[in-house]
Amino acid sequence: MKKNRLFIKIQTIFCVTAIALTSCSNEPDGENLYTATGKTITEYLQEDPELSSFLSILGKVELDKSLAAYGEFTCFAPTNAGLAVYIDSLYNDAHAPVPHNGMTSNSLQGVLDNDSLCNDIAKYHLSSGIHNIVDMSGEGSTINTMLGYPMSTSIDSEGRTTLNSVAHIISADNEAVNGVFHKVDNAIARDTRLLPDVLHSLDGYTIFYQALIKTGLCDSVKKKDKGVIYTLKDKTDTNGDELFSPTECKIRYTIFAESDEVMAKAGIHSLADLQEYANRVYGNAANWYHYLNEKGLTVNKDTTEKACKLRYNTLNMFVAYHILYAGMSKDQMVFEKRSNNKWNYNVNQCGGEPYDYYETMLPNTLIKIWEPQPGTSLYINRWRLNNTLTNEVGTRGSADMHPLQTAGGVRGGVRIDPSLNKSAHNGYIHAINSMLIYDTNVPNGVLHERMRFEATTFLVEFINNGFRYNSMAEISAMNAGGSGARIAFPVNYFDNVYCYNGEDTKVRYNVNGDYRAYQANAFQGWGQYDIAVKFPHVPTGTYELRLFYSPMDHGGFMQFYLGTSKNVQEMQVLGLPLDVRVPGRDERIGWTDASTEEDLGIATDKALRNRGYMRAPYSFRGHPDTQDEGTSGAGNCRTDGIITLRKLFDPMVFKQSEDYWFRFKNMISDDSDLKWQLDFIELVPVDIINNDQYEEDWM
Repeated sequence: MKKNRLFIKIQTIFCVTAIALTSCSNEPDGENLYTATGKTITEYLQEDPELSSFLSILGKVELDKSLAAYGEFTCFAPTNAGLAVYIDSLYNDAHAPVPHNGMTSNSLQGVLDNDSLCNDIAKYHLSSGIHNIVDMSGEGSTINTMLGYPMSTSIDSEGRTTLNSVAHIISADNEAVNGVFHKVDNAIARDTRLLPDVLHSLDGYTIFYQALIKTGLCDSVKKKDKGVIYTLKDKTDTNGDELFSPTECKIRYTIFAESDEVMAKAGIHSLADLQEYANRVYGNAANWYHYLNEKGLTVNKDTTEKACKLRYNTLNMFVAYHILYAGMSKDQMVFEKRSNNKWNYNVNQCGGEPYDYYETMLPNTLIKIWEPQPGTSLYINRWRLNNTLTNEVGTRGSADMHPLQTAGGVRGGVRIDPSLNKSAHNGYIHAINSMLIYDTNVPNGVLHERMRFEATTFLVEFINNGFRYNSMAEISAMNAGGSGARIAFPVNYFDNVYCYNGEDTKVRYNVNGDYRAYQANAFQGWGQYDIAVKFPHVPTGTYELRLFYSPMDHGGFMQFYLGTSKNVQEMQVLGLPLDVRVPGRDERIGWTDASTEEDLGIATDKALRNRGYMRAPYSFRGHPDTQDEGTSGAGNCRTDGIITLRKLFDPMVFKQSEDYWFRFKNMISDDSDLKWQLDFIELVPVDIINNDQYEEDWM
């Protein structure tokens, strides 16, 4: 195929219209109650004597009033018998953070005497929005509870829908005028144990647990929150609505663990064997793990307790690469949503394969999680030769140019085993079916491609607090029935976001909805903004940085900077300011509708690139009205007439050992309503762009 500039996926700066939801009071008066059109969830609970204990707990914290008011709720109501078993387990919990979990006696009254415990039990059995049993079929799903901790669903061997592997739905989809409730046979236990204790309790993971202890990484996965109470003076939306603003920030982790059986297949039968294995696979890591040489570190192979706690010790490196700073259930690892086995437009992909990149505890390293076909298995570090390149116009290329390769010693990637999706108080543990390592083929193969990073993925606070997948209805419920369109964040909420001028920068988040955004959401704000975001770390190399945005009359006029710290004195200016208000069809940009051109827009692609721009990706969907469910032709960002672009920056060197802060500053001092927005960025190795044989695909 002759060399032409095709287009890729990026998304980062654009503005979307917020949808305001009808507000309702948490203390309903007569007008807020359903009295003539049907029964509320509370009324149904009151009529069932088997649910009286749970109703008492709801009443103690006045959530029975919420379930008697307008709104959309799902209630998982445990029977009295099931709740009694749970109460007994709480009272006799040897791992409880306080004796008997703060209960005064082993009884319902012992729970009712503790408002905090009542609140936890009640909210963990409630969710905003409608969750019918059909949505919990297949491999299950994760439901965000009103407590802020997720609940997992699955189907057991008897075909029963199971919640957190302990409670079974025995009466499903009971419709109320303000939602739906399910009757369950047991209380849904929320594990109060931290990740190391949960891992220790699992059968068949002895060697990995011993390695976690010996490396000291068990202490690194014990945090559960930042210990800060956040406040924000201005929580208003552009239309004056008061927005939800979080007051706490949870910390969670994901651990991928090989079972003793998986290790045995690799010839590992003891911790000593694992140490020998780690010495073999990481002994020469300095040849591809650039962080070590750039930091002047030498790989440590010692097996002493003290040595194994060093991050550049081989055993420590092995375990650290299994831990993510984002705590996720299996169905939250890539953005792929289905409803009743039909595509939901929010996936925003036309024929694309869901994937995401995450940073691990092995300093400044990434893993890629990829779902080759939506709804199938997930793989870690799956590598296809020439991924993101194509030998055909408008496709991902013929199959013969993308053979599966071996990375980390595994051909086709490490499969995440669905048999273990274990939650802990501060994260998840997942089984994997082969050994996971960071070898030379990860930075030089798996990650040597066009990498697209979504802001709500690399800013892990979105994941750890459930916001990445929250719906507007769920956020509205957190906001006492008010607007759920956006979340207002305190400026110090994110570790990797810095506002130079404090609350003069408005930090907001567009909640999942009908948005032209990569994962149907967007990190954004306005004001006299001056803000920096730390990028994810990538293998050392020369990359082209790309930034997605939508031309719009209420977009910002901003200058960009990049530096290895957030110190403005150490940052370099990136080109000329970007005026998002300039129309895409303006001659300074030159966007055209590719569907009107005989060559599908290839010539104008080149002209756009010469001016420093690219079209948005072909796989990036437009409004659902422009495309049928599950199809891949219409409604994409090349042909549906809705202009979205990527701003290109000159190639620059990124070192794995360095932090990189991307700053955007408002250049208009007299207008604070124009918006900044960060949806996603792309970092693309320059040899991918300049490939002499293939083009980048349009996906």
